[in-house]
Amino acid sequence: MNQKKRVNSQYYHALTRTMVLVIMLVSFAPMFLVSGIVLYQFRASYEKKVFDHLGELVQKHAQNIDSFLKEKLADIRFLAETFGFEDLSDESFLRDRLETLQRDYGPVFVDLGVVNAQGLQVAYAGPFKLEKAIYYDADWFKEAMKTRYFISDVFLGLRGLPHFVVAVRDNYKGEHWILRATIDFVAFNSLVENIHVGKTGFAFILNTRNELQTKPRIDIEPEIKTYNRLIKEPTLGKGAVHVVEARDVSGKKKIYVIGFLKHREWMMVFQQDSSDAFSDLTQTMKLTALIIVLGALGIMITAVILAKRMVGRIAKVDSEKERMNEQIIQAGKLVSVGELAAGIAHEINNPVAIMVEEAGWIGDLLEEEEFKSGSNLDEFKRAVNQIKTQGRRCKEITHKLLSFARKTDPRIQNVQLNDLIGELVELSAQRARYARVTINTRLEQNLPYVKGSQSELQQVFLNLINNALDAMEKEGGALLIQTNRQGDHVVIELSDTGPGIPEANLKRIFDPFFTTKPVGKGTGLGLSICYGIIKKMGGEIRVASSLGKGTTFTVILPTEVSPPQGRKA
Repeated sequence: MNQKKRVNSQYYHALTRTMVLVIMLVSFAPMFLVSGIVLYQFRASYEKKVFDHLGELVQKHAQNIDSFLKEKLADIRFLAETFGFEDLSDESFLRDRLETLQRDYGPVFVDLGVVNAQGLQVAYAGPFKLEKAIYYDADWFKEAMKTRYFISDVFLGLRGLPHFVVAVRDNYKGEHWILRATIDFVAFNSLVENIHVGKTGFAFILNTRNELQTKPRIDIEPEIKTYNRLIKEPTLGKGAVHVVEARDVSGKKKIYVIGFLKHREWMMVFQQDSSDAFSDLTQTMKLTALIIVLGALGIMITAVILAKRMVGRIAKVDSEKERMNEQIIQAGKLVSVGELAAGIAHEINNPVAIMVEEAGWIGDLLEEEEFKSGSNLDEFKRAVNQIKTQGRRCKEITHKLLSFARKTDPRIQNVQLNDLIGELVELSAQRARYARVTINTRLEQNLPYVKGSQSELQQVFLNLINNALDAMEKEGGALLIQTNRQGDHVVIELSDTGPGIPEANLKRIFDPFFTTKPVGKGTGLGLSICYGIIKKMGGEIRVASSLGKGTTFTVILPTEVSPPQGRKA
């Protein structure tokens, strides 16, 4: 028995594990697949959005700075073309023009200077002592003499401070001359320094030789190799801006955005740590991962609970099936015992009949003269009468037992319930005495007949009587059987004083193979069969019970309008 329980336990544990794995697989596969696809699409879309935003930002600021440089060059060009070399060579006039520019544009223009073809500054207006300065060997002067309009790179020059110049070349009496202006580096640098995104995003300007034209927020010298590598990218010159995600010399992943200005002589470089640029995406991914983990945990818990419940129900069904099989075997035994009892009753009936006949013969002999003078004649007669009485009683009992043990007679006939109940009470009287149960009847006179199978009705009421006796066999009690007429129906009530039926069992009491009796005591089929018989006859069977007070079964059957002729009502 223990070995069987252990095998069953192992089977149910294995079944639970299998069901949990199947539920988890069926649930996780689409969840992870859909989540993976959605997250991948979302990440790609978000990265494209970030790249597009940064590219647009750099392009916009590059255009603004380019416009700034062109505007300043246009202002100097206007002066050169409007006033000429003679007017601008007058330092007082040049000073007035500088004040006008500073009044209109702020301190963007630091100074003005007029330089002849030999590189000598012939007129100067500004805060530095650069009168008669010689720029013949200066790189900016050499480049400015080659083209009419020129914007230099940022350099230190004679003043020792970072600055750059815008210059316009013109002719006077067959010789070139240059009007130059120094642009305030701080004002220019602020245009780039204001480009600030997130915690690590900043911009700066380089020339084609990787020389800084603005002052970056941090030292970028260690990353010059990275910029050199990016500049050599084959796709760099194909668009207005170039966005790339790469690792710097330390291995940190960064986003680089490169835009061109000043006729592609300068390039604006924006850089930002990828972790900073995608911080919102990272937070979203973490939150999504947390939700997925919680969802997976919920699925796992649900899978375990559902699997245990389902396996529990399977185990319960298997247990009930095993119990049902045992009850079917027991029912088969009872059928065999019933057939055996019927055979024994039939065999007993023959010797009992002989005994009764022999008792009658002895009675006849006692009437002869030779026995009349015996002193024990009266005692012999009493004994013979007793043998006859008990023999007839045995014959009646075996007759009733044989009648009940016959196969169910499906023939529908008119049945007098009072007579049928009386026979069943008499048949059950001996067992009731052993169980210390008193059976009382309260049968209404002239009760109408009911139409049905007498053997089936015997089975119904005998089963109800036996159930009542089983319920009271420990403590004893009383069983009251009542019949009465209610309209077109006959009502039969069987009320016992037993322990009652729990409310949870009342709903299942008519279910096949449901029983509270131990194995071998009941099959669980009796009340189910009774229910089917009564329903087949168009009747109804009900049960009411109260714990500690008793149980009442009520059977309601349709009646015949009038009793058949020749039968006692």
